[in-house]
This record gives sequence, C-alpha cells and structure tokens, in this order.
Amino acid sequence: MEFTDVVTNRRSIRAYESTPVPTEIIERVFSLGLKAPSNCNTQPWYVHIVSGAKIESLRNSLPEKFMSGQLHLDYPYEGVYQDEFKVRQYAAAQALYNSLSIAREDKVKRHEAFMRNFTFFDAPHVAFFYLPAEFGLREACDLGMFAQTVMLGLVNEGLGSCPQTALGFHAGTIKETLDIPDDRKLMFGLSFGYPKMNEPVNECVTDRANFSDLVIFHER
Repeated sequence: MEFTDVVTNRRSIRAYESTPVPTEIIERVFSLGLKAPSNCNTQPWYVHIVSGAKIESLRNSLPEKFMSGQLHLDYPYEGVYQDEFKVRQYAAAQALYNSLSIAREDKVKRHEAFMRNFTFFDAPHVAFFYLPAEFGLREACDLGMFAQTVMLGLVNEGLGSCPQTALGFHAGTIKETLDIPDDRKLMFGLSFGYPKMNEPVNECVTDRANFSDLVIFHER
C-alpha cells in the first residue's frame, strides 16, 4: 500500500474474524517492527504474541478477574485529563458509543462495551509489549515507536489492531499465564487479526486536532 493509505487506514478495530493470521505474516510484520528507532539503538522491547489455547485461557479468565477486583498493574494508570485533552477523550468515547448505538445514559451497555477489552474483541491474536523493569519514560517512547511500526505493518497486510492500555490492569495474571520473567514490565496489549467487515464499530473514526494547533513552525 501507499504510505499515506496505510497511515490513513489505521484505526482501532474492535470486531475480528476468528480466522488465524498465518505465522509467516505475523513474523514479517513484527520483523519490520524491529527496525523502529530507539535511544542509542538499545531496542528496549520484548513482545509476547498469544494465540490458540493460551489466548482462550486469558479470554476466559480476565473478565472475571477484573469484575472481582483482582488487578495488578506494572505501571500506574490514572486516565484523568483536563482542558482540551479531556474534550478529546470524551469525544473519542462518544464516537465509539455512537458507532455501537449506545446511549450516553445506558451504563450497562457502556460497561459491556468496555469489558470486551478483556476478551480481545474476539481477535485470534494478542501481543503484549514489555519493557525491561529498570527502564523508564525514555524507553517507553521507544516502545511506542516499535508498536506504531507494528500497527502500520498490520494495516499493510490487510489486518487490523487495537492498542489496549486496559490490558495492563492484568499484568500479574498475564505474567503468570505466560511465565513472563519478573524483570519485564507490561506496558499495554495489542489485539490483532482480520477485521470483521461491515461491523459498525469498525467504522468508528475519531477526530484529530487541527494541524496548526499542534505543529508550530519557528522560522525567524
């Protein structure tokens, strides 16, 4: 695909076909992702890709653990914003609920939509992105560049994905299930697979701020 088309077509996909992605495609996408830049070329990332029986085990256990309050985060998450950031957050949520025909006051349906995070939106694969435990903000930026490269690579293969910080709520369960070493900390997960066509939720597109509000030229 043309680069502009890849970037424009990337969006958070929340409905997937059950068809697994061939291993060679996954390997190709993540191999290209490994070419992402990092500070001093440290490449401070690990990714664990889960499919088959393992993803079904997590799909069955995570919703119950969340509802019972069995949470463990490697990184704190507040999710509280102010000013224009709060406006964008609310607008994104409203766009999602509108695509699902969920009224603002329908708390039950909104909760059900949120809980689909923990079943990976029925995706056949989920990737968990980790940093070495001793690393911090600078390396988190590196990890983000790696993940973005992966997401664009998935689009180029006709696939979709959804980055999910909500999966970080279950860092402990995921670490135990996948036998992740203690010296790695979970930043977020990424559900991916073939998008389910004609699903309204997959047509949801969030607005972007004006170019001139975010990009400032200094010429003199």
